[in-house]
Amino acid sequence: MLSYETLLDRPRDFLAATSLKPEEFLQLLPAFKAADEQRYPRALTQAGKPRQRRPGGGATGALPRFADKLLFILVYQKTNPLQTMHALQFAMSQSQANYWIHHLLPVLQQALADLGMRPERDARRVAGHQLTGEGTPDLAIDGTERRRQRPVDPVKQQEHYSGKKQTHTDKHLLLVNAQTGKVVYLGPTLPGKTHDKKAADAAQIAYPVNGTLDKDTGFQGYEPEGALTRQPQKSPRART
Repeated sequence: MLSYETLLDRPRDFLAATSLKPEEFLQLLPAFKAADEQRYPRALTQAGKPRQRRPGGGATGALPRFADKLLFILVYQKTNPLQTMHALQFAMSQSQANYWIHHLLPVLQQALADLGMRPERDARRVAGHQLTGEGTPDLAIDGTERRRQRPVDPVKQQEHYSGKKQTHTDKHLLLVNAQTGKVVYLGPTLPGKTHDKKAADAAQIAYPVNGTLDKDTGFQGYEPEGALTRQPQKSPRART
């Protein structure tokens, strides 16, 4: 069973499971706890009615500590497993996993927003976003895919089939601050077959003036206004 205690002394596994180092996890934990207490006041039941007994009474839940709650939702976000498999990792039923995912995801989003760590979702506001302005305006863009269930509709099957990964996927554009490693912009969910450059053109991202933008060959020909693009080139030896 996964728990905060079992991973605490295994920093490499901790990073692989959550995308955070243990010290980064501890920086996020107080904001996560505050967001949870604000969204779900201890004096009220889940239905929003006053409690008839003190908070903490009754049976112990599957995730009794805030550290385990944060670990649960971070692992889900990082690995994107089926709910049944995620439930097995935390020794609970699929229905319990479903409840906790929907219960904790808005708490995590609020905690990240309170810390100024939530990526921008509106491409028009990227240039003025707090995460963009940290350090020099040195950004990198890439497309990322995650597996999804095979659609039943034949048309959607073709749209979401990614020849690169030989499976059905959803795609997002990511814009990262190369100085801090933080995600500045997270694009909308697109079918996996969508080409990276086509997605970037449609997004119409507003870049800071004279900022640099690293890109790979999937963005060949993408030259947004105001940004100085850089694309790695193969050496003559590699071509031969």
